[in-house]
Amino acid sequence: MHIQFPPGFRFGMSTSAYQIEGTNGLVPSIWDTFAARPGTIRHGENAGVAIDHVNRYAEDVRHIADAGTHDYRFSFSWPRVLSGGIGFYDRLVDALLEAGVRPVPTLYHWDLPQNLEDAGGWLNRDTAHRLADCAGTLVQRLGDRVRDWITMNEMNVHTLYGYALTDHAPARGLGLEALPAAHHQLLAHGLAVQVLRTHGAATVGVANQHFPVVPASEDPADLMAAGLFEELTNWTFSDPILRGAYPSELITAGIGTSGAQLDRDLELIRARLDFYGLNYYEPTMIEAPKAGKDYSGVLEVDIPDGMPFSPVPVKSDERTDFGWAIVPSGLTEILVTLKDRYPNLPPVVITENGASFHDAPPGPDGRVHDERRISYLDAHLRAVAEAITAGVRVDGYYVWSALDNFEWAAGYDERFGLIYVDKSSLERTRKDSWYWYRDLIAAQR
Repeated sequence: MHIQFPPGFRFGMSTSAYQIEGTNGLVPSIWDTFAARPGTIRHGENAGVAIDHVNRYAEDVRHIADAGTHDYRFSFSWPRVLSGGIGFYDRLVDALLEAGVRPVPTLYHWDLPQNLEDAGGWLNRDTAHRLADCAGTLVQRLGDRVRDWITMNEMNVHTLYGYALTDHAPARGLGLEALPAAHHQLLAHGLAVQVLRTHGAATVGVANQHFPVVPASEDPADLMAAGLFEELTNWTFSDPILRGAYPSELITAGIGTSGAQLDRDLELIRARLDFYGLNYYEPTMIEAPKAGKDYSGVLEVDIPDGMPFSPVPVKSDERTDFGWAIVPSGLTEILVTLKDRYPNLPPVVITENGASFHDAPPGPDGRVHDERRISYLDAHLRAVAEAITAGVRVDGYYVWSALDNFEWAAGYDERFGLIYVDKSSLERTRKDSWYWYRDLIAAQR
């Protein structure tokens, strides 16, 4: 039986610009530079064409709208805006509105222009102001039609994978010295909220990734390691927004901004939000590092030796084909944790949730049968319903992703989409999960 959600609950699909649009002809981003280095992307693939959404957007909008989707969350390509291509977003927004789908764009989803990285990237405070400038350009151009905005996407992943480690662009490998990049992204969020409000945005939110962090044992060393990892990956990116402070003196000391300047920054960062976006995929289990133990292959990225925490595999009966543990109860848990931690928590929208399975191409019946994805989505939507029953206000749920796409360093092998995209022809085919999602939306009263 399909789950029933409260009246007004909104179902959506999500994507990001770099993963679907194609980047050929644009000023380069940090991901173009990263992908050009040998050995960084699986099979040496790149996003030059991606899935050619920039030319096939009308077809893609039809697929999204035909499912009865209320909202479509996409992101702006900062390099496209700088390259004079903002007209593409005019056309995309108009097509969505004509199809009856609400556009919910994200200002920044990791594709920093390379020239800004050359000037220091997110370690440079000025980058936050440059994003605010970009926000002003976009809201002035599109604000007559776009009412709902998201500022930043997964600042924790961008900071950890790209600045602390070397697995994503820009591959700085700074360890804990990456914390200034976290602060400057949060500042960019605060500045962007100010700009969007000034130009009349109806609703403004942010999309943060959160997940339960579980200590491997009750050993005090494991508890301390898990607590630090949780601070760094969860609360460093939500406490400033929802509490107006960093979670500990350790984090505050590491961000590189202090005194009156920090107070002014936090006033901007803690600006009122209309909704809080939550991206959820899997929990993490952490222990204190054990000498001589091999921790490689536990997470999508490996935590290097010398860090004060190490990941161990989460116990799970099932995993995605990306190797991620399938733990729907973790979504309920983190929603309830957010509610308990933040008395002023705005209404939550699940801005990303989904799974990669290595779906086979369309069979003789012309269909893509992805029963495991249907089971995954069903279980996670039930987890959302449980959180609502527990008192968490959740106003929407967006599947990641509308379409198979370029999955960052994993290239094109990992398929998250409700719509299958052939790697060679780029032909689109609706998967069984697309039909399931359509029927779920239609069944809501």
